[in-house]
Amino acid sequence: MNQPRRDVFQAIADPTRREIINLLSGKSMNLNAVVEKFEMSRPAVAKHIRILTECGLVVVKTQGREKHIKADLKKLKQVSDWTEKYSRFWTEKLDALGDFLDQEDNQS
Repeated sequence: MNQPRRDVFQAIADPTRREIINLLSGKSMNLNAVVEKFEMSRPAVAKHIRILTECGLVVVKTQGREKHIKADLKKLKQVSDWTEKYSRFWTEKLDALGDFLDQEDNQS
């Protein structure tokens, strides 16, 4: 069975995965410590972590019998670049609307 292709946008669409990224953004944690922060089963948290790993947002390293998870936020630049493009677009449109409304007020 083929795995669905996942991307960063799908990964961050889920609030639990965003919280996991937030939790790991400052430090590496073992899987048990991450699971303790959520009111869901260990397999459910592990599934979220697997999706984040597939998208390159977290890295899992096995040390002995423990799995340590760390955020790798470089991939979030895709999201930042995408939102920046639309931010510039809407800023330009809203600035143009403001200029138009100012002209209308001055002509009244």
